[in-house]
Amino acid sequence: MDTAGVLVGGVATGVALITVDPSGDNSIVVSPGANARLTPQDIRAAGGLLAAARVVSSQLEIPLETVAEVVRGLRPGARFVLNPSPPAPLPAEVLAACDPLVVNEHEAREILGDDAGDGPEEWARGLLALGPRSVVITLGAAGALTADGSDVVRVPSPKVDAVDTTGAGDAFTAALGWRLGLGEELPVGGGVRGTGGCGGGHP
Repeated sequence: MDTAGVLVGGVATGVALITVDPSGDNSIVVSPGANARLTPQDIRAAGGLLAAARVVSSQLEIPLETVAEVVRGLRPGARFVLNPSPPAPLPAEVLAACDPLVVNEHEAREILGDDAGDGPEEWARGLLALGPRSVVITLGAAGALTADGSDVVRVPSPKVDAVDTTGAGDAFTAALGWRLGLGEELPVGGGVRGTGGCGGGHP
């Protein structure tokens, strides 16, 4: 891992405090710490790193204005993968850059509010209507759903006995970003856009 862009000092590292219910589902409380101090100026100072990136992944544990600056600094052709966690209203320029917007069921309903509709397919279409180029909704044991402007595709997950799902969404989004960085694409219409493969139980 290249640590050239890591900033140190000022406050403690951010922490996500996890509680787990008997079914293995998580409830998360975030203390952002240093994450809250990442500024648009920091992003501009790291312009060389952004210019070299094929895929940039972010979440909302850093300030929203900083996320927006990341979007502005993307090189042409780079993909922006956003997991809006914790959920918050997103400006149009951020939504328009998402390819994909990655949400779980709770985040999808939180973003859509009263317009959520009934079920993941409707959530995906509702999220696409907000502006992202593509959407991925993670569905726990039911796998995931991918959607772009023309197709909604279900992707099954491997069957496991869940003990603790801490970090599962982060690991999924990281693996997805890595695969996109290899030039692979989201499953669409029973296949994939572009080269490579991304079906089965993989993100």
